[in-house]
Amino acid sequence: MRVIRTPHGASHPVELKAIHEALRGGLTFFVTRDGEECQCLFVLEEHDELLWIGRGAACDVCIGWDAAASRCHAELQRIPEGWAVIDDGLSRNGTFVGGERISGRRRLHDGEVVRCANSSLTYRLPAPSGAATRPAENEQALPHLTPSQHRVLVALCAPMLQARRPAVPASNPAIAAELLLSTEAIKTHMRTLFAKFGVEDLPQNQKRTRLAELAIQAGLASPPPSLR
Repeated sequence: MRVIRTPHGASHPVELKAIHEALRGGLTFFVTRDGEECQCLFVLEEHDELLWIGRGAACDVCIGWDAAASRCHAELQRIPEGWAVIDDGLSRNGTFVGGERISGRRRLHDGEVVRCANSSLTYRLPAPSGAATRPAENEQALPHLTPSQHRVLVALCAPMLQARRPAVPASNPAIAAELLLSTEAIKTHMRTLFAKFGVEDLPQNQKRTRLAELAIQAGLASPPPSLR
């Protein structure tokens, strides 16, 4: 296990570049933010078989900044298909995948969010070795967001990162109430965000969830330090 941290206050394009480079390099990792809001990639290496997530300093994936996490919160186990997270009741506040509390072992899929107490870790898996490699210039660039659009995006994703069910994005009225804006203003922001993330052509009942998933994977589901 090794950790790749971006510098404190790094821009989102810099953070996204670190994720893309890790994926292009064939790395499997969890991406999260530490107590100083630095992006952290916990890289799962070839010799790793069984790892611990927890607040304790001896844990492989140490989330010591999260006071609600147990010292030994959950296990990560290598399986033939990749990795699984295990919580057999050891943690006090539980482990959640996709908003559902797990009991026992749960196989992880690329882009899924593992929530341990107040910490959210997104699992990223590189494409299979037989898949075609895309040229670097074809990598999707992080869309430019205004501060208002970013706040809307953070509010949209919030329910999907919280330890509760159902794990669905926030509604327009809920976002409007949180940000003290009109519902019509939120609808306008959402239409712009759909276009910027290339999901505007999806069926109406899929757009919001896909937008939230893309934002979480890109590390945009929490406000940058300048907006906190």
